[in-house]
Amino acid sequence: MFLSGLCFITDRKACNLSSEEMVLRALRAGVKWVQYREKEKSRREIYEESVKIKKLTEEFNGVLIVNDHTDIAYAVDAEGVHLGEDDLPVKEARKILGKDKIIGLSTHSLEQAKDAEKEGADYIGLGPVFHTLTKDAGSPRGIDILKDVKKQVNIPVVAIGGINFSNIKSVLETGVDAVAVASAILNGEIEKNVKNFLKIIRSYNEMTDKLWK
Repeated sequence: MFLSGLCFITDRKACNLSSEEMVLRALRAGVKWVQYREKEKSRREIYEESVKIKKLTEEFNGVLIVNDHTDIAYAVDAEGVHLGEDDLPVKEARKILGKDKIIGLSTHSLEQAKDAEKEGADYIGLGPVFHTLTKDAGSPRGIDILKDVKKQVNIPVVAIGGINFSNIKSVLETGVDAVAVASAILNGEIEKNVKNFLKIIRSYNEMTDKLWK
């Protein structure tokens, strides 16, 4: 499976680096799964930056998921797209990308998670788990919903929203398939933060015999 335990999400508001530079640093530190998220640039700029990031993820044998823009994900041959509530339905995105590409869907409740599975999403992003300033995603859902969704949904569950070094263990203990992190990686030294997150995940993996791929 494409999941690597840690998904790095770009966020230019969290640091003064370009998305390309922050991705390069994260990849060098061991990240294998990058979600390129850009809400303010023009579609042309997002496309051009996606091309650059795709070259980087290829160089490091990583996976690129483009946020929101199915057509851009297709144009740059990204491994997939991550869709929000206002984006294309999964069914229509699948027509564009084909059956072999990855389609993720943002969800905020058990009902939405079940619907995402029925619609054919390959994974769901569930959150925000904790309070986050990265984007306005509503009130925190807490970790109990992660447990409930893992029990009732068969596709991979990626926890997102306010995950940091002080709370990641409680998130992993819910059985989620991966965690998505932006600010906690970008605030400070990216390489060091990535390595510390990966160390925690691997340690948890060894302790529980959970197979993170």
